[in-house]
Amino acid sequence: MAQQQSLSISPAPRADGRGPDQLRPVRFQNNIAPYATGSTLIEWGKTRVICGVTVEESVPRWMKEQGVTGGWITAEYSMLPYSTLQRKQRDITKGKIDGRSQEIQRLIGRAMRAAIDLDKLGSRTIWVDCDVLQADGGTRTAAITGAYVAMALATRRLVAEGKLPSDPMRHAVAAVSVGILEKQALLDLCYTEDAAAEVDLNMAMTAAGEFIELQGTGEESTFSQAQLGEMLDLGRSGIAKLLSLQQAALAFQ
Repeated sequence: MAQQQSLSISPAPRADGRGPDQLRPVRFQNNIAPYATGSTLIEWGKTRVICGVTVEESVPRWMKEQGVTGGWITAEYSMLPYSTLQRKQRDITKGKIDGRSQEIQRLIGRAMRAAIDLDKLGSRTIWVDCDVLQADGGTRTAAITGAYVAMALATRRLVAEGKLPSDPMRHAVAAVSVGILEKQALLDLCYTEDAAAEVDLNMAMTAAGEFIELQGTGEESTFSQAQLGEMLDLGRSGIAKLLSLQQAALAFQ
């Protein structure tokens, strides 16, 4: 039987001085959008995403037609034209949402629905808008992590205004990237690392330790079960740190 390839996580520093198991600095600036029900600017290294939540006192038509009770959450994601070194064309000028944006906003929606009790939300829709101001890798994981903070702020406001009898949030949700670069497992890839990675893996999890989604791809490479296990361990440790940062960001709101 062929021996399974494994990775050793050495203390060798990365280009930005981090160790393999270190996150980039993460900071939340809450209430960045005054007209939103809840909002935050998440700064994750050089990646910056505004996450805003608005609430509609109605649900999608399909829920009414199918007799589905409770509320709904939907998300939209976009990279602003100046978020990258070369101007990114707006989706509206192309007449359709590009495949990557559509995939990411569906992932954000699934992640946020995992965080909340939709029945307790009542017959209303939460819109989660994530707009990337600056992209340096990990925009989808930053959007998910920031969206949870914005949504938690929004539901607290609904409770304070008497629109909800109790907070419907069940579990915190966070996401992080992991990868293999030069046969080394790394947590939280910046853009240059992501572009050169042999394996790229995005993880979204709840505070209860349950997976929402795993998106793992071998880029011109394959990876073993042992390597997958090491990446998952790194990702879980990173998500635990992100959950603590979210909790701190919400502590005084």
